[in-house]
Amino acid sequence: MAHPIINMYRKAASVPGGQKAFSLIVCNRAPYFGSISPTFTALDAGYAEVTIKNRRAVRNHIGTVHAIAMCNMAELAGGTMTEVSIPRSMRWIPSGMQVDYIKKAVTKTLRAQARFQGEINEGVKQDAAVEVEILDDNNEVVCRCIIKMFVSPK
Repeated sequence: MAHPIINMYRKAASVPGGQKAFSLIVCNRAPYFGSISPTFTALDAGYAEVTIKNRRAVRNHIGTVHAIAMCNMAELAGGTMTEVSIPRSMRWIPSGMQVDYIKKAVTKTLRAQARFQGEINEGVKQDAAVEVEILDDNNEVVCRCIIKMFVSPK
């Protein structure tokens, strides 16, 4: 049975404007993510995808998407994917992030794709790695993050 958040996403995504509405609900729960105005474009166990528009509010002094805006995308996609992927008896919190900036982010939109590396063992405290690639409109990786999630029983 799918996680209730996945069911909510699927229902929202089936109507016009639903993905944006779902994204606003997530940002209401974790307000800081609203600063990048994200839109979830996919969400399932083991995978999440979030997009942002390249707009003035997320740019740095050289006119590219700011590194921290990309880190926010990565944490939003990776954290939400973790939430819907781990057993409901478990909880998670990010405990570290390795970030590699590959090239300047200058296209109209960016897309963060989050995936688990490995598996979660229910009932056991553990570190889990989430890989997030941020791609531009040319499907070229502009940033790659490995987020270490500390997962433990509730």
